[in-house]
Amino acid sequence: MGAGLRESLRELAECSLPAALEAMGERWSFLILRGSFNGLHHFEEFQSELGIARNILANRLARLVEHGILARQPCPGDRRKIEYRLTDKGYALLPTMVALRQWGERWETGVRATPVLVDARDRKPIAPVTVRSHDGRVLGKGDLLWAVPEDIDEEPEAKAAE
Repeated sequence: MGAGLRESLRELAECSLPAALEAMGERWSFLILRGSFNGLHHFEEFQSELGIARNILANRLARLVEHGILARQPCPGDRRKIEYRLTDKGYALLPTMVALRQWGERWETGVRATPVLVDARDRKPIAPVTVRSHDGRVLGKGDLLWAVPEDIDEEPEAKAAE
């Protein structure tokens, strides 16, 4: 990204990236999340679909619940059974999941994953996830730089109106 100020790589306590990685953990957590986005809700469904060992699945589900990504609740039809549902915090990971899938298709497998994620309205494949400016412009690596909070123009429209 741009020259000049750069992100401190030693200030781990104040950085949101390590915090996000701590919450999500590793590959099984992402696969469980993918399963949740695909309608899996029960321990047995995750275990069967993912082929994950029961102890690892129990650990990862507990971690996702602890971090508020999944909610653990009794099934409406049978209160003895438990289901795991995405929370708003979990749903907020959708762009991250889509971006990782698209990145894997482009750089790792070289082929479009099946099934293809499409827009429900017109059934066309979704566009690549991009980084956008406040006004919607797609930004590339040359368009970005780090800034300290006091150098950020938080409300450009409000200043223009003054």
